[in-house]
Amino acid sequence: MSAFTTLCPAALALADGTVYRGVAFGAATVATGEVCFNTSLSGYQEIITDPSYAGQIVTMTCTQIGNVGTTAQDDEASKPFLSAFVVKEHYEAPSNWRSEKPLGAFLEGHGIPGISGIDTRALVRRIRDHGFQNGVVSTDPALQDEAALVERARTAPELDGRDLVAGVTCAEPYDWNEGLWEGVEGQVPPPERPGPARRLVVYDFGVKRNILRHLVDQGFDVTVVPARTPAAETLAREPDAVFLSNGPGDPRAVEGVPEIVRELAKTKPLFGICLGHQILGLALGGTIRKLKFGHHGGNQPGQDQATGKVAICAENHGYAVEADTLRAAGEDIEVTHVNLNDGCVEGLAHARRPLFSVQYHPEASPGPHDADYFFGRFRRMVDLHAAGEAVTGADVAKGA
Repeated sequence: MSAFTTLCPAALALADGTVYRGVAFGAATVATGEVCFNTSLSGYQEIITDPSYAGQIVTMTCTQIGNVGTTAQDDEASKPFLSAFVVKEHYEAPSNWRSEKPLGAFLEGHGIPGISGIDTRALVRRIRDHGFQNGVVSTDPALQDEAALVERARTAPELDGRDLVAGVTCAEPYDWNEGLWEGVEGQVPPPERPGPARRLVVYDFGVKRNILRHLVDQGFDVTVVPARTPAAETLAREPDAVFLSNGPGDPRAVEGVPEIVRELAKTKPLFGICLGHQILGLALGGTIRKLKFGHHGGNQPGQDQATGKVAICAENHGYAVEADTLRAAGEDIEVTHVNLNDGCVEGLAHARRPLFSVQYHPEASPGPHDADYFFGRFRRMVDLHAAGEAVTGADVAKGA
């Protein structure tokens, strides 16, 4: 059980002066962050432990949260990095054979406050209509004064210009060899991985574990390195390819990394996801814009521009690459995928070099598996490049 053995008051205050009153769970503390909402119907633990949510207060649109508890197998990182968690109904007594700990106790153990019992529909409409804004969640009984909480929200630092990657990247390089979970041991035979093994360096901007699992299942020997690892140090490892991971916040604030990526892109095949996609865009001369309220959830429609096929995608980002700026920079870049809701760029590929990226999350966890074929395409691109063939990101992004 969490620290709150009885119903204790909690508050969520927004910078615009709106205050929502609810019930506390998780840790007894105060936290500030940018308020966003996630439309996924399941997978709350994977969302909570996704490092891409660093600096944000995450609101779930699904009403009942906590009913399956938590298990270490579902963690996408070593700990949660989000600021606070907001739900309509919190279930403290889970019903699930895999559950190891209730959600409230899980959040408490990591110092994360939660608030339940508020009108999440009203909160989501406010964010949707007025855009991102900072907020503060207080589960501290001593700090429930509305004026003080609103002032704290107004003076909290914005996400723009903050290097959040520095707080989520690994401190030292490490190897990863765990593949995708196949259920209870013995029920399903392990997948046959492509050969030969290919050496892959993964730049950790806040990488999710399920991305690493997909890469391992594609036959890569995976080494994860810190976000600002110099290009020369990576090249000294003699990798067959480089992967750019997801991560939190404003890609423009991760200074020095686009220059590293620009150097690596001269000789190595590259694949980027989410923040990695945005950083590749910056490395190729593009610019970034902030979205009104971002894309967060497992029901985003991403269309392949070559085939017209639509995949339902898991997404988690508040920034987007401006495709026209890449063309203006003189790079031979193709927009391969777009979001059908707002036209946002969801995929890029180079027409002359083995470089491509997607804005959404083909690894899911949580979310649909419609786009997990990208990992196989990446492996194929690396194999062709290793064989000396003139393969391009555009060819591979189209499934050629």
